[in-house]
Amino acid sequence: MQKPIKDEIASRRTFAIISHPDAGKTTMTEKLLFFGGAIRDAGTVKGKKTGKYATSDWMEIEKQRGISVTSSVLQFDYDGKRVNILDTPGHEDFSEDTYRTLMAVDAAVMMVDSGKGIEPQTIKLFKVCRMRGIPIFTFMNKMDRQGKEPLELMEELEEVLGIESYAMNWPIGMGKEFLGVYDRHNQRIELARPQDDQKFLPLGEDGGLAVEHSMTETSYYKQALEDVLLLNEAGNDFDKERVAKGNLTPVFFGSALTNFGVLTFLETFLQFAPAPQPRQTQDDEKVDPYADEFSGFIFKIQANMNPAHRDRIAFVRIVSGAFERGMSVTVPRISKSFKLSQTTQFLADDRETVNEAVAGDIIGLYDTGSYQIGDTVVGGKKMFQYEALPQFTPELFVRVTAKNVMKSKHFHKGILQLVQEGAIQYYKTLHTEEVLLGAVGQLQFEVFEHRMKNEYNVEVQMEHIGSKVARWIENESDVKETMAGQRAMLVKDRHDNLVFLFENDFAMRWFNDKYPDIRLYSLL
Repeated sequence: MQKPIKDEIASRRTFAIISHPDAGKTTMTEKLLFFGGAIRDAGTVKGKKTGKYATSDWMEIEKQRGISVTSSVLQFDYDGKRVNILDTPGHEDFSEDTYRTLMAVDAAVMMVDSGKGIEPQTIKLFKVCRMRGIPIFTFMNKMDRQGKEPLELMEELEEVLGIESYAMNWPIGMGKEFLGVYDRHNQRIELARPQDDQKFLPLGEDGGLAVEHSMTETSYYKQALEDVLLLNEAGNDFDKERVAKGNLTPVFFGSALTNFGVLTFLETFLQFAPAPQPRQTQDDEKVDPYADEFSGFIFKIQANMNPAHRDRIAFVRIVSGAFERGMSVTVPRISKSFKLSQTTQFLADDRETVNEAVAGDIIGLYDTGSYQIGDTVVGGKKMFQYEALPQFTPELFVRVTAKNVMKSKHFHKGILQLVQEGAIQYYKTLHTEEVLLGAVGQLQFEVFEHRMKNEYNVEVQMEHIGSKVARWIENESDVKETMAGQRAMLVKDRHDNLVFLFENDFAMRWFNDKYPDIRLYSLL
């Protein structure tokens, strides 16, 4: 490494972009990669007919539908900082994957469609960020279209999400009349359609433009000045410490599609976003990123990023110390050591072997089936586990079989690998060992079916058995098979734990009344 390890760690900025579907998250990711020099041409999700797809949407089904259903890891350097973006699934059926990804970042960028305001999926993901106390930076997107008034958006942000906000810039007009933004932070006006390559105009001491410009004659400019005066007098003050604690969100207005305001956002974000933060262990100890010993945790497993090689990659967030290729690590859960000679870093599905990495970075370990989501990896002698990653209780269930019984070996291998990614959950009936899959949303089953066919060459038959209330059992030894019935199915999960699948809440309450000694519990 060129710099001392402490400086390397301090230069890391690891964040996720969260939003409701279609708010412009993937487009924003593309533009950031473009500025970081990682790609030459920012592809957009809109241009399907051109064959140009977003760099972060690498899976075939994502290209067909224009949605993100997996979390990509994208890395680039900018202005002395090493930036790691975790591009999360936008679709709500994949919120569990997003949830886990948010455990691996130090900050979040929240994209809001200025025409629609705060949407349901944004609220869900925002709550996860608040729960973890991670800093949130807000980008009000699509100012090049007609949308809600900026003051209304700010009010909605504070009322719906319960977080205070500070406008780093303020729009001058919107839609076809979008002239640019009044940049409060940098004390300048950034023009949406600059002439003579003059993109920025300086502000004078009175807060107005310091140079002559035709914009000053417009009602949009005058309105923006009035709004900014109101914000200065009655709005929140900018407080770096409150931003760091996740209590105040800096707000930026712009348009990812037209690339307006993205570079200014990136530069300001890198200034205030935190370097790698300490992490909690299960014993309530905090591990400092600058500690000598290497450690990290696996927050994601992805099968078949390269379909030709049927590979599996375990994504590791490095929490402390430095990684060197060839080093040995231990997984405390199984007390087993591994030599990390095959490791990789990412730009979506483009990978390169990584020889060195430090706290804050995300690396991929080639996995032969030993790792699980949530595993801690440690390089020193001290064994410990990081806090457990969340797992959702599935709500929808299907019975699944291979259409061709001759392909049962491929069928079971495919299911095992895709289940280990954590998007679908595996169950089997007690005696007949029929395979059941559980998921949070319908799209997960569709992606599963698509990937089984395309990656494992197995066509599956799925019989929907509807929504069920899944409950695990604290005192399994007290459970008798006679307690199961039509309305309370007894199955095993992939770790061989017993699980009741109740037909509905009424069936579960009836069971509780009949067998009060059986202690049931749910996942998240």
